[in-house]
Amino acid sequence: MSRALIIVDVQNDFCEGGSLAVQGGAAVAGAISEYVDAHHNEFDHIVATQDWHIDPGSHFSDTPDFKDSWPPHCVAGTRGAELHPDLDTEYIQAYFQKGQYAAAYSGFEGLLAPEDAVPTGERQPGGGDTSRFAPDEDAIGLDDWLQSHDVEDVVVVGIATDYCVRATSLDAVQAGYSVTVIRSLTAGIAEDLEEAVAEMELGGVDVS
Repeated sequence: MSRALIIVDVQNDFCEGGSLAVQGGAAVAGAISEYVDAHHNEFDHIVATQDWHIDPGSHFSDTPDFKDSWPPHCVAGTRGAELHPDLDTEYIQAYFQKGQYAAAYSGFEGLLAPEDAVPTGERQPGGGDTSRFAPDEDAIGLDDWLQSHDVEDVVVVGIATDYCVRATSLDAVQAGYSVTVIRSLTAGIAEDLEEAVAEMELGGVDVS
């Protein structure tokens, strides 16, 4: 049995100064780095997910409701889509990019990024050629990658507690993994995160 750490969406646009900033995002980036530095030997694999939008349709809006639609964020190839500089990537083995052409909250919707596409390159928002960021038809999904590495136990950290961390952890349970979320290594959008925590626990996630 292998154990994996999944680092969810610790990207510039989700941290202070980003287009969809979550309060405490930068602090969580640093805290995850400290945790990984101290505990990486406890994991067989460490992976990360990224929002990676090319043309996600109604997921982007000029008048967002902050529930189903959001301001433009994490556009493929822009600085906002890059991992936050306080997140140490030394031990990350693979990156899974999601949401290219539709909303995607769960890391299990992500596809393995080509090695030459990570870390992300710089491109001006709203311009340039995005064709090189299109997903490979043969790209491997997160679940397939974890299964191929005999992972049975996953720990989930990252941003945001009540959206992509919740969706990723609940999908992990549905896929048959034993799942733990380290709450202190997440940052949420809502002021009160108890509802999200309760939903995860009800769904079989151990929130520690």
